[in-house]
Amino acid sequence: MEDRIRKYLKEVESFSGNTLQEIEEFRIKFLSKKGLIAGFFSEFKTIPPDRRKQVGQLINQLKKTVTEKITVLTETLDSDTFIEPDLDPTLPAEPMILGSRHPVSIVRNEIIDIFGHLGFTISEGPEIEDDDHVFSKLNFPPNHPARDMQDTFFIRKGFDEHGNNIDILLRSHTSSVQVRVMEEELPPIRTLSPGRVFRNEAISARSHCIFHQVEGLYIDEYVSFADLKQTLLYFAKEMFGAKTNIRLRPSFFPFTEPSAEMDISCSCNGKGCNLCKFSGWLEILGCGMVDPNVLDYMKIDSKKYTGFAFGMGIERIALLKYRISDIRLLFENDIRFLKQFRSAL
Repeated sequence: MEDRIRKYLKEVESFSGNTLQEIEEFRIKFLSKKGLIAGFFSEFKTIPPDRRKQVGQLINQLKKTVTEKITVLTETLDSDTFIEPDLDPTLPAEPMILGSRHPVSIVRNEIIDIFGHLGFTISEGPEIEDDDHVFSKLNFPPNHPARDMQDTFFIRKGFDEHGNNIDILLRSHTSSVQVRVMEEELPPIRTLSPGRVFRNEAISARSHCIFHQVEGLYIDEYVSFADLKQTLLYFAKEMFGAKTNIRLRPSFFPFTEPSAEMDISCSCNGKGCNLCKFSGWLEILGCGMVDPNVLDYMKIDSKKYTGFAFGMGIERIALLKYRISDIRLLFENDIRFLKQFRSAL
């Protein structure tokens, strides 16, 4: 075996590959899983103990020599550049054209980054869901309008883990991800759920049947509405500027109580413009304290823990941030439109 190794050492030292293909064939011959060196290591176990040290050193020397030879030959080939006779190497290189990120991706990343500074982690879930996770466990009563075919894309009938008949549907909000998080984790919970959702709505300049949401959930001891307000105020100032103000208006959502809708101050500074419909305020999200019924349903002690939740449409934020007048522009992939976001983070 030692004689064979020394023979291959001489072969490696004399090898001179002139092409990348020859070098690759050389590498496969010696270093692949079925190569010569792997074969020597397999055969090594049959060597008598008193000779193993000497043979092991020879095998390692062979491996090192092969690796160094491949590195030297590859670098030599890479350095052999060819300059065409008519090419002036002093000319500047062609300009690098930067690609464009989609405005929805830009805004999504900004939102995640802002709430990431507050300790929110990212949770994701399936887009095809069951009625239990989308509605029932979020305190939606059986006759709630959101269950109607006009709002939700129902796919088919299915069965849950207990054999009960349930509806299979496209999720209409990412709150279903929060349900799955509460099923699997114990408080404290601080999670953000971005994702695509679907609603059976007519496509127009202001709405679409497919859009993206980001929903947040925070559950711990002594969480109050004041915590919710300060969290959303911090988000608004980071996203829209330090001078941004917010206001909360009473609203209703089945899974939060009390519930509110949040507006931000318009950039017109209250003077009134077409964007804010001369009100001075722009609605951007819904929020509220998690209903105790939801916590109890998820087997979280509602007497010990409280929490808040919020949700916003990413397209809605993008329309406001970039003064885009038609949501359909975000789905048409018009290159002329997307070029405006070139080099954006």
